[in-house]
Amino acid sequence: MKEAAITTKKIPFGQKIAFGIGMFANQMFPAILGIFMVVLVQDLGFPGWMWGLIFFAPRIFDAITDPLMGFISDNTKSKWGRRRQYVFIGGLVMGIAFIIMWQLYKENSLEYNFWYFFIWSIVFYFGLTIFSVPYVAMGYEMTDDFHERTNIMAVAQWIGQWAWVIAPWFWIIMYDPSWFPSAEAATRQLAIWVGIPCAIAAMVPAIFIKSESTVDKDYLPLNVSNIGSSLMKILMGFVDAFKLKPFRKICIATFLIYNSFNTVASLTFFVIVFKLFNGDAAATGVWVVLFGCLGALGTTFLVIPIITKMSKWWGKKNAFIVGQSISIIGYVMLYFLFIPGKPWMYIFALPFFSFGIGSLFTIMMSMTADILDIDELNTGERREGIFGAIYWWMVKVGFAIAGGLSGVIIFVVGFDPELATIDQQAAVDNLHVFFCFFPVVGTVLAIFVMRNYSITEERSNEIRAQLDARKVSAPKICN
Repeated sequence: MKEAAITTKKIPFGQKIAFGIGMFANQMFPAILGIFMVVLVQDLGFPGWMWGLIFFAPRIFDAITDPLMGFISDNTKSKWGRRRQYVFIGGLVMGIAFIIMWQLYKENSLEYNFWYFFIWSIVFYFGLTIFSVPYVAMGYEMTDDFHERTNIMAVAQWIGQWAWVIAPWFWIIMYDPSWFPSAEAATRQLAIWVGIPCAIAAMVPAIFIKSESTVDKDYLPLNVSNIGSSLMKILMGFVDAFKLKPFRKICIATFLIYNSFNTVASLTFFVIVFKLFNGDAAATGVWVVLFGCLGALGTTFLVIPIITKMSKWWGKKNAFIVGQSISIIGYVMLYFLFIPGKPWMYIFALPFFSFGIGSLFTIMMSMTADILDIDELNTGERREGIFGAIYWWMVKVGFAIAGGLSGVIIFVVGFDPELATIDQQAAVDNLHVFFCFFPVVGTVLAIFVMRNYSITEERSNEIRAQLDARKVSAPKICN
């Protein structure tokens, strides 16, 4: 089963923009969810166990549906190709579900609000799976050119980063009485403002990105009677993916960096308020918002262009190592530049700090596309959906674990958000230490894992030459 590449070499810039607009929706929804979720606890009274269930249940759901969706999109026979129809339908479903699930009212009972939100959040995450898995796979298969893959992902990440620039300002809008009478009322209205444009953005790739017909492809039939062999095929896809050492490396490295970053990201509010403003949240002004906003702007205008150039000059592995090493400098600078009474000092660290997450997905998504060529050489199949689902499942698992680790760190240092800084100076200082150096540990381990990543531009071109020359032949083994 072999599908020819959609195109090779240079991709029209309009196609890159269309793919990138989908990335804006892919990142805007989680960015806003991280802000809106606070309302469930602070304004609607959800206890910790309800919040925890709402947080973790979708990840369990994703663990099942993501690989299944990857397999379905890899084996879809359609005149529209393998991905476009799912991207369109998924974008529509998640946009509608996002709006509906936030129509919560405080006067309703706690139990009603919980089950209402829980059910509609499952629908939302189901729509997100239908959209995101084929969408990511669509990007992997747009070209077979080594550097053009990086260019595509760089454009997409550049556009997607604007979600993280915009989202932090929702904190101010939600809690400003001149805008809304309450945060609860704000989420009902803002969900509409977010849901409709993001649904449209999600559907843009399905409308404008070209795709060849797969009606005549020799894919595994997608029917109920074939469900047993389909599940086995999915399992074998997992096994084949993790047999590839380069793929294992990028999954492990991503898990380490993303997990360690998100573990401390949720502590940002506490570190800024208690380290810089002695626990006076009202005095922080926009400094919490600026931390995320300026970091995202640094990624957009500094990190992505630089890391794309590095990749062309030194190769993807070296660009990854240099970019992550720069982020370590940023984390260390944050330790010294979080100075009480001088919050503006942390701004000097943000350009360095932003290289961590800012460069991660640009490089790793491009590397994944290269690895898919090896899988095709081994199996004769193009399985962008399965590999993309596995990679992003690792990201989601890391995000879920990070939520738990944040609580562990707060417990270990003995931090209490109800106390003033003067009453727990040691706990605040230790929280600051974890905030700055926990990601350093994850980043160093990730660099160690990637130190002997083997797919260079030369190796990638050799693989492409074999694929082009072979046309249809017996699968080969390639390590």
